[in-house]
Amino acid sequence: MAKLDDVEAAAPSIRELTVRGVVLGGLITLVFTAANVYLGLKVGLTFATAIPAAVISMAILRYFRGHTILENNIVQTIASAAGTLAAIIFVLPGLIMIGWWSGFPYWTTVAVCIVGGVLGVMYSVPLRRALVTGSDLPYPEGVAAAEVLKVGEAAEDDGEGNRRSLRAILVGSLVAAGFSLLAATKAILSDVSTYFRLGAGGSTVGASLSLALIGVGHLVGVTVGFAMIVGLVISYFILLPTLTWDAIPSGADVTDIVSSTFSSDVRFVGAGAIAIAAVWTLLKILGPIVRGIRAAAASTKARRGGERVELVERDLPIWIVGGTIALSLIPIGLLLWSFLASTDITDNRALIIVVTLVFVVLIGAVLASVAGYMAGLIGSSNSPISGLGILVVVIASLVLVLVHGRSDDPSQTLGLVAYALFATAIVFGIATISNDNLQDLKTGQLVGATPWRQQVALVIGVIFGGLVIPPVLGLLNTAFGFVGAPGAGENALAAPQAALISSLAKGVFGGDLDWGLLGLGAAIGAAVILVDEVLRRTTKFALPPLAVGMGMYLPMSLTLIIPFGALLGRYYDRWSERRGGDVELKKRLGVLMATGLIVGESLFGVVFAGIVAASGSDAPLALVGEGFASWAEILGVVLFVAVVAGLYRWTRSYAGAADQPRNLQA
Repeated sequence: MAKLDDVEAAAPSIRELTVRGVVLGGLITLVFTAANVYLGLKVGLTFATAIPAAVISMAILRYFRGHTILENNIVQTIASAAGTLAAIIFVLPGLIMIGWWSGFPYWTTVAVCIVGGVLGVMYSVPLRRALVTGSDLPYPEGVAAAEVLKVGEAAEDDGEGNRRSLRAILVGSLVAAGFSLLAATKAILSDVSTYFRLGAGGSTVGASLSLALIGVGHLVGVTVGFAMIVGLVISYFILLPTLTWDAIPSGADVTDIVSSTFSSDVRFVGAGAIAIAAVWTLLKILGPIVRGIRAAAASTKARRGGERVELVERDLPIWIVGGTIALSLIPIGLLLWSFLASTDITDNRALIIVVTLVFVVLIGAVLASVAGYMAGLIGSSNSPISGLGILVVVIASLVLVLVHGRSDDPSQTLGLVAYALFATAIVFGIATISNDNLQDLKTGQLVGATPWRQQVALVIGVIFGGLVIPPVLGLLNTAFGFVGAPGAGENALAAPQAALISSLAKGVFGGDLDWGLLGLGAAIGAAVILVDEVLRRTTKFALPPLAVGMGMYLPMSLTLIIPFGALLGRYYDRWSERRGGDVELKKRLGVLMATGLIVGESLFGVVFAGIVAASGSDAPLALVGEGFASWAEILGVVLFVAVVAGLYRWTRSYAGAADQPRNLQA
């Protein structure tokens, strides 16, 4: 039987999975995981940490003897896995929003993150052959991370490429953090919005003056940005006016009615669109998945028979994968039993746990496949992974209704809702990690990494992330709270996905979920799928259905800025092509500056949360009162435009200067 020791003995003597690499990956994890938790709770989006982690790793390891591109790849793999696991915050805060938890129990939260994440790693092993080596999916962030690593390796003699890349991230980070600091003083407002009548109904237009969202837009590109605009138009200029038609009394303020209609109705339509898009995605990739599992089993059999398998094709043996999945059912079962014991649910406990375990294994495999495909198609940062959480919580709630039934006892109903959210969190961890893992494995393929070593690094990253996420969640809950949760303050974090997912669970168990809204969303999603298929077959354009769904259910304030960032990114890339020279280096510096915007704003958010928690004030850095709000809004818009323009102007000048001393080739 093949053993990892045999694989290690056959490997060339090159540093890859090292102690110093693991330690460095863990330190980077502390920073980026915290940033992702904050960004996800505030705006409902997270960012891929592979590229900034790779740059930081190269900048540090270059001072150590014997470092290699493969060792740097391991560092970014660990940090990337941990940062992506932060997407668990799209589900877990729902337990606080419904009043079940008052805080995040540390070891329970750690266990949920780790068992779900490890399962995600195991499921992604056969998917590597199906969706990475055996497909033509672009994996934009995986390819970008590989290019960053290659540039760093090529520039090792003088370190110029590393210095330029790191400086681009630092400038973006410092500017974004500075803008966020100014907004925290209330001298400028970071959000602008207005509500208005539209015929006999109403709607709203708003934007978050967030440099992080500009960075997200630059990374996602115009195809995804345009698709989100399509979803935004459907929600705000078709659905919202229609659903509020004749519902606003004459002379009444439209704000409350428009806001509540969007939260309680329009978002459910968006959930239906995301659900049908996820199902369609799965149907498209079933064939490659089956072939990947067969190939993984054949590779293990060949190695056991003494046949030599290329190092770059050596995954974790399939018996380890299967054994880990089987053994993971023990801690998952214990977690479920412990959680169920805290509820008033007394009937069919054993059956509920057994059915839930089957649900975790089967639905987890489905979600791992869909999430991995989404990462390959549009990248981890851009994948509407939370849409899969919506699909899971509805299915989980329906399964519980079939096994236990609905209850007239409010405490039992609340317990069922909480249990459904808890089970969803475990399955969701599988999806988030698979969404990231395949991106990292694509990077590894391009730089010649050993798959099994990366898969071990991914497990290590999951463990690091699982240890970091709970205290950050606790800090943010103490400092801000979550919208809709008992005792939430004025500056409570929106946690939009967690709010929607918990609302769906309550709707299923309460019997008052408007299936018509979900059905309408599914019909819209089906129409978008049809349009997308026609566009892909007849033109060079596309309309990603999942991105349209995201545009439909996220608030406009979060989605409106992203397309502007996408247009700026396209304009910058076109300039790079016209300028000539080292075009790829110019484009990469733009990507790294945009990444810095996300990192800087997110990290400031975490620091600010600590200040709020320590001071007990919602606005501890405020220098002006509410009477300055009108001027602060004007100043915010003017300064935001000026800063964005200045940043891109600086990046163009900086990238152009790179051609003068030398051309660095990737």
